[in-house]
Amino acid sequence: MNAFHPGLREDIIETVTRIAGQCDGVRCDMAMLLINDIFERTWGKRAGPKPMLEYWEELIPAVKRSNGEFIFIAEAYWDKEWALQQQGFDYCYDKRLYDRLEHSDAHEVRLHLQADPVYQSKMIRFIENHDEPRHVVAFQPGKNRAATVISSTLPGAKLYHEGQFDGRKIKLPVFLCRRPDEPADFELRAFCQRLLRAINHPVFHEGYWQLCSCCGWPDNNSFENLLSWCWCDGDDRFLIVVNYSGKPVQGRVRLPGNDLRGRNWRLNDALSEVTFERNGDEMHDPGLYVSLAPWDCHFLRFYLV
Repeated sequence: MNAFHPGLREDIIETVTRIAGQCDGVRCDMAMLLINDIFERTWGKRAGPKPMLEYWEELIPAVKRSNGEFIFIAEAYWDKEWALQQQGFDYCYDKRLYDRLEHSDAHEVRLHLQADPVYQSKMIRFIENHDEPRHVVAFQPGKNRAATVISSTLPGAKLYHEGQFDGRKIKLPVFLCRRPDEPADFELRAFCQRLLRAINHPVFHEGYWQLCSCCGWPDNNSFENLLSWCWCDGDDRFLIVVNYSGKPVQGRVRLPGNDLRGRNWRLNDALSEVTFERNGDEMHDPGLYVSLAPWDCHFLRFYLV
């Protein structure tokens, strides 16, 4: 099929418009292959003259005219996520975050999260899907939970794979209608259920997300393995702190803004149910002191004392 052919584009618009009347959205496999420049490099003169409009710029608005709530999700590679967002996609797979969570350290993850918040809000975060190994296989024990907390508490959409919460280990082709029995990991399931309840709060959908800086001491640089961010919306405030390493860490997390100052706060951990009381001035400068075991985390909700 020639993506430059106007007749094909008309037929695809008609087809996807019918699909939009039957479901909530579509995942477009390898969506970047239809970007004009990439399609032209791939097929050369055989594709004919390059159209003025991009394929997705023509398709997506036409479909949304019949169903404005229909969601377009792009599977994207080659750093084409921003281009696809600009061409109309609601969300793009964040494969680079997945790769960094699986293969890199906290520093690389932190660099990735310094991208523009608007860009990040249109990414899909995941640690498991039908293309990747099961997360309990790809990530070592403990690390898989830390990665789950990270991917679940960032801006953007979240993707969870069937069987992920039960700790299934066998990766199956999507077209296979059978699978072997596997014992459920009830401890992992309970952890994921607590996490899902914790993120089922309006602040994680309507609030303001901000990356937090971390620091330590000259003789202890373990803080470099900390990842932290906060979500705020009016009086609602949550702080996420993750030790993304297999070693214990100590450090301080500096919370942005001045609204914590001059008051004392109770911090409830939604995952461990532990409670702390801290002074707002100290949390602002030098920062909230944290000490976390390997791959451990805090999911803290703030209450005024």
